[in-house]
Amino acid sequence: MKKFLIAVGVLIVVLIIIIAVTVSNLGPMVKTAVNKYGPEITQTDVKLSDVDVSLFAGEATLADFLLGNPEGFNSPQAMTVKKVHVNIDEKSILKDTIIIDKIEVMSPHINYEIKGKTDNFRALLDNIKQSTGAKEAPPEKKQPAPAEGEKPKKNILIKEFILKDGTVDLATTMLKDQKVSASLPDLHLTDIGGKDGAPPAEAFQAIFDKIYAQIQSSQVRDALNEQLKELGPEFAKLQIDAEGSLDKAMEKGKKGLESIKDKVKGFFGN
Repeated sequence: MKKFLIAVGVLIVVLIIIIAVTVSNLGPMVKTAVNKYGPEITQTDVKLSDVDVSLFAGEATLADFLLGNPEGFNSPQAMTVKKVHVNIDEKSILKDTIIIDKIEVMSPHINYEIKGKTDNFRALLDNIKQSTGAKEAPPEKKQPAPAEGEKPKKNILIKEFILKDGTVDLATTMLKDQKVSASLPDLHLTDIGGKDGAPPAEAFQAIFDKIYAQIQSSQVRDALNEQLKELGPEFAKLQIDAEGSLDKAMEKGKKGLESIKDKVKGFFGN
């Protein structure tokens, strides 16, 4: 009996050590995964500086997250976040579907760069859809079974996603050093990935779709347009339309310049 109790005690200690090692390695694993797979999904720079994991609480804090801009845009980054809090169901770490109870993104700073008839976040979303095959594959398409000897890829289920206290800065070469910004409406999503979870890229796309909708919301657009008016007459014509474009306003400005040039030519008899 005594030997049996000792054996049980040793087994419990071993299990605790295994769990401790698994959770303590979670921070580097998350950092490596974000920095490795993030650029493959977004086709831009993605950097995460640090991950701090609380062993027994199943919580992680991600520090200094940076999402780079797609090729062709001038801003150094599309979004930066100082801190992201993550609550993980530690019992699900070794299962096929990792359950994340909550992701809370605090005070993200967004550079919204409009260029022609598109913008940096629309370009990012196109990159993500291309990476996930969303343009070709139907939404409900089942994942193929893994090849023999190949480990099945992990799915994730995010029970709750919260983004709050965000800021959107309008970035365009026409503004030069002028600052135009608006508050980003808070975002609250639930059950991302569905009942059985989804590949990380698909979950990220679902979240990014909603963030982009918030950036394009009338609340943000109206606030940015109001600040453009306050900068003076030369910027008042630069109004963002419902499609998130400055083209119509720019075209009006070009026509105005052409009219002035015609008048000047007529004055000099040319």
